Amino acid sequence: MSESFETIRFTADVVVTTTDGYVLLIERRWAPFKGQWALPGGHVDPGETSRVAAARELGEEAGVYAAPGELEPIGVFDQPDRDPRGRYVTVAYHLTVVPGTIVEAGDDAANAQWWPLSDLPELAFDHADILRAALDR
Repeated sequence: MSESFETIRFTADVVVTTTDGYVLLIERRWAPFKGQWALPGGHVDPGETSRVAAARELGEEAGVYAAPGELEPIGVFDQPDRDPRGRYVTVAYHLTVVPGTIVEAGDDAANAQWWPLSDLPELAFDHADILRAALDR
């Protein structure tokens, strides 16, 4: 019997909301979905937990710094077609911050800004599903 194994990449994403109804989104600097809005997040590095990676990526991409323990788990998102580059499994986290929290794009983000939850752009990947799961909690 022949076995085949799929390459799976491990990522972490963060939904950051304010107490007055905004969500932090980053504009992607690179393909796929270059120029589209997404949640901050990225690859889990060797030796990291997904929670530590989520906190690191949030700081790198949006200039928002949180201790890993402040991030509340939302869930695991592992639909086989969620990323056009191949199989990606992400663990998503939620963080609530006060209105007026300063954001600054960096790393893989061309822009970072607060968007009203009532008027969101189309989101890259399955990030609309992740956001919905965070808000339904």
